[in-house]
Amino acid sequence: MDTRLEKLSYWVHQHPGFDRARLTPVSGDASFRRYFRATGKDSAGKTITAIAMDAPPEREDCHPFVALAHHWREHGVAVPQIFAEDPGQGFLLLEDFGDQLMLGRLNGVTADDLYDEAMAELIRIQQVPEGDDYPLPPYDEALLDREMNLFPDWLLEGLLQMNLTDGERCMLETTFAFLRESALAQPRVTVHRDYHSRNLLVRPDTPVPGVIDFQDAVNGPITYDIASLLKDCYIDWPAARRNAWLEDFRLMSREAGLHQADSDTFRQWFELMGMQRHLKAAGIFARLYLRDGKSGYLADIPRTVNYLAEASRPLPALRHFHQWLQDNVLPAIHHKLGTPPDDLNEAPRP
Repeated sequence: MDTRLEKLSYWVHQHPGFDRARLTPVSGDASFRRYFRATGKDSAGKTITAIAMDAPPEREDCHPFVALAHHWREHGVAVPQIFAEDPGQGFLLLEDFGDQLMLGRLNGVTADDLYDEAMAELIRIQQVPEGDDYPLPPYDEALLDREMNLFPDWLLEGLLQMNLTDGERCMLETTFAFLRESALAQPRVTVHRDYHSRNLLVRPDTPVPGVIDFQDAVNGPITYDIASLLKDCYIDWPAARRNAWLEDFRLMSREAGLHQADSDTFRQWFELMGMQRHLKAAGIFARLYLRDGKSGYLADIPRTVNYLAEASRPLPALRHFHQWLQDNVLPAIHHKLGTPPDDLNEAPRP
């Protein structure tokens, strides 16, 4: 018996229009949160919907989501309106943005418009000032390191069962220090921290994407979210097209007064920040399988590690790391996941 679903249903039924609402599951995420669509009737008999979120308090803290949702909406960011909240139970009733993820709409024809709107919305997020109710945690040295260490802990030693030598550990520490130094040197803005095509929803009545999954926001490097968006772990684009979008974003963000970087500097920030994120993401995908029994993200590991190889290839400071990826890590992924070697050298593209 799903006692939490029973409690959530009872709670939803207390709200106007949803007294007889049916709750049906909708796509979840990589956390312990669950989402259900509540379908009810308004006073005129018209069908209405909302999203009921179940976040077990012992596993998930709703307070950051609630505080950020209110604050970001006040500053024009398209996050869901909260119709009702009970953080003590871990229940929220949210505006329904629908099911059309940006990922499902991306193709060679639609991409320019979708990324233009996503980048404009990202500029709005980056300009959101600090809130009084929930000061953003800093994306500091400790957090950057903790995230990068997910790569050896969960992917290399966990999933791939690699026994790292002292030399390999030293090489990883040197690589992490190089990436950390670049991240900490960048201008700081409000960072969504998971801004990609599965957390942006295409809505029917507006070109502005709906933004979800923002509860882990921090104050951090200006290129973190644009790296998440353009070097998406779930879809890959030719470098020339990706770089054109990046230059558009550089100019937009500079015009907004968020930095004064030239094209080469911004591009280097972007590439190195992307590496930090992909180290984290590859580790998380392995952890989701090993710890949480979620195998669906394993297929995204080759693409994610390919980003690491691609970004490190032209950098002399990361020459040893790049060669080690090519000689050791990518073949181990191929062996473990049964991915054809061609897929490791050329990530899937639309």
